[in-house]
Parts: sequence; structure tokens; C-alpha cells
Amino acid sequence: MSERDESAIPAQAPAGTSPGARLARNMMFYTVLRLLMVVALTLIVIGIGRLAGVDVPVLVAAIISVVIALPLSMVLFTRLRAEINSDITAVDANRRVKRDDLRRRMDEA
Repeated sequence: MSERDESAIPAQAPAGTSPGARLARNMMFYTVLRLLMVVALTLIVIGIGRLAGVDVPVLVAAIISVVIALPLSMVLFTRLRAEINSDITAVDANRRVKRDDLRRRMDEA
């Protein structure tokens, strides 16, 4: 099953939360996790450099960490990304319903 198919399955959300609120919460959580991963990888790169007797500049270590973190986060956070995709789908569906309702009311007037 492709990732696109998995994102069509709605996530099990706590009752009483709107798709927009879930989307915002999940996006913040995902962003914080990715930033923490970059910081951790930066420290690991600097530590490996010191063990090898090389002084790795922080900027170089951060760039290397960002390059490593991108595919790693895609693998490690697949479930969270699928939840975000389903929240985006729900928000878009709500927006589409509201837009269609507005158009219908405008046509009636």
C-alpha cells in the first residue's frame, strides 16, 4: 500500500478536537521532533569528529545533520506524517463544504 493510500485513512483523534487544532498540534510536535533530531545529530557529528581528532565547526556539523535528518525523519516519523496528511485532508474537506455552502447561499440571494 502506498503512503498516499495510508494518508486517506482518517486518524483516530480524541473526541471534541477539531481537525484544524489537531493539525496545528501535530505540526508543532513534528517540527519540534525534527529540530531535536537535528540538534542531536549535530552533537553526534561533533562528538565523532572529536573522537577522530578533528575539530568540526558547528555550522558544518549542522549542515551535515540537516542532510541526514531529512530522510531519517521520513522513515522514523511515518505514522505522524500520515496523521498530519489525514488532518490536512479533513481541513480541506471542511473548507470545501463551507465554500460550497457559501456559493449555494450566494446563488439563492
